[in-house]
Amino acid sequence: MKSMEHDELDAQQQPVLTDAQWERMCAFGTDERFGVGEYLFRSGDRDYDLILVESGQVEVVRDSLGWVDETVIARMGPRSFVGELGLLNGQGAFLSARGSEAGRILRVSRTELRRLMADDDELGDLVLHALWARRESLRAGPAALTLKFVGVGSDRDFRALRRFAERLDLVHVAAELPPGELGALTGHDITADQLPVAFIQGEPIVRATPGLVSERLGLSYHAQDDEVADLVVVGGGPAGLAAAIYGASEGLDTVLVDAIAPGGQAAATSRIENFLGFPFGVSGRDLIGQACLQALKFGVRVYAPCEAQSLSSAGDLLEVTLVDGAVIHARSAIVTAGAAYRTLDLDRWAEFERAGSIFYAATQLELKQVSGSPVVVVGGANSAGQAALYLAANGCPVRLVVRGSDLGSRMSAYLVDRLLEDPRIEVHTGSRVVGLDGGDMLERVRIDSAGDVDARGLFCFIGADPATGWLTGLDCDADGFVRTGTDLAAQALAWQNLGREPLPFETSVPRVFAAGDVRRGSMKRVAAAVGEGSSAVASVHRALAG
Repeated sequence: MKSMEHDELDAQQQPVLTDAQWERMCAFGTDERFGVGEYLFRSGDRDYDLILVESGQVEVVRDSLGWVDETVIARMGPRSFVGELGLLNGQGAFLSARGSEAGRILRVSRTELRRLMADDDELGDLVLHALWARRESLRAGPAALTLKFVGVGSDRDFRALRRFAERLDLVHVAAELPPGELGALTGHDITADQLPVAFIQGEPIVRATPGLVSERLGLSYHAQDDEVADLVVVGGGPAGLAAAIYGASEGLDTVLVDAIAPGGQAAATSRIENFLGFPFGVSGRDLIGQACLQALKFGVRVYAPCEAQSLSSAGDLLEVTLVDGAVIHARSAIVTAGAAYRTLDLDRWAEFERAGSIFYAATQLELKQVSGSPVVVVGGANSAGQAALYLAANGCPVRLVVRGSDLGSRMSAYLVDRLLEDPRIEVHTGSRVVGLDGGDMLERVRIDSAGDVDARGLFCFIGADPATGWLTGLDCDADGFVRTGTDLAAQALAWQNLGREPLPFETSVPRVFAAGDVRRGSMKRVAAAVGEGSSAVASVHRALAG
């Protein structure tokens, strides 16, 4: 929403509705009169409504934040609706709406808004496009100051805040401080050991974490009395998002939780070139962003960061217990928890990781930290190759270190060809990183086949271990990957009692399924993960129908 009158708003942000469309939309609302200066919702409200303006005028305001005065973001007149994407993802209001000319409105609750989205495809698409366009517009305006992160650019905790906000598509700004300096924070009685700081509506949260910010914004899971979901998906990577989208679109009440933020390792991929339908490639961030929007469209309830601690059966239901003690009750579950990044067993690894010199992703956020300096990329699969190409294309001299002697053994042929042809990339096959050196930040990396080389960043893509340590009672292989379907012993007692064999993607616990990187035998590719997540939902339907 821009700072302008309703008739000047971008057509995508405020579509012109026909008489029939407006009448259908109003059928979901409840009538209310309002006066000048009366607030229809306030910033910080956990639950608020989509506002349909029948007559009069409503102004959308970014409240005063202490150091800056209030700002009017938009004025909305008759036949318009007030709201943005936070209505769909459960985020509390970060703007206020009040009457500037007395009139009449209709309130559409979040529950009714989801019913509108599900029951009326035409209106649902109009509303979704408008809410998304407003969210995009708000990023570049004064509304972004309602969520502000301040910290040292190389600090891992500061980067975690930024990545959390970006993956959840939150309107925010981030201010980087040089190491040892406080800059504009000097007058806030904040010390360097309290960084990073998150300002929410002008109020500071010191030593901020994604969990603290999520709780304040209303994005954490809070169980409702007697609430039972049809499906809970644990893990928000490509497999989890696909499962949640297909489940919700086919009528299942679906909850998705992720320990960090939706996206998984795919969101850390700078460019995916072999995904169906994207001949010119797509960044992991863009792909995940569109998937998250699609999930909201179909009514998936997404919560992050929400880390699962255990999964157990409780009679006819399943219970997923989160680390904060909250319990999600569901009729079925799909585990898509992915895998945790592996590290190299080297002296000073943890030190340089904390200093912001070691990375497990290659996106614009990490690129800013190395700023055209020489880097080392470790790994022999597609993610390492894509990272090397991305970094080289953005001005970084790259050394790619591959343990195996054949670059094409685990990497797609198109990537191998591009890597070998790129003069900015030096490939070291049959090699290992054996040492790290530098002062406060990484300065040199020792490669056994090349000696010491200059490097301001090390990008590690050597695989991952399945995130199954929290699971008990599921049959896993020696490496921790979950067995499913025909990989299980079909004659186990659980299946004898049910009178059936395990369904595709079903684990050793009935109605618990697994898909994506966490599953034994998975292909470890984005497209394959999407296929597994969606296919697992077909088995969920069969299990629930039985």
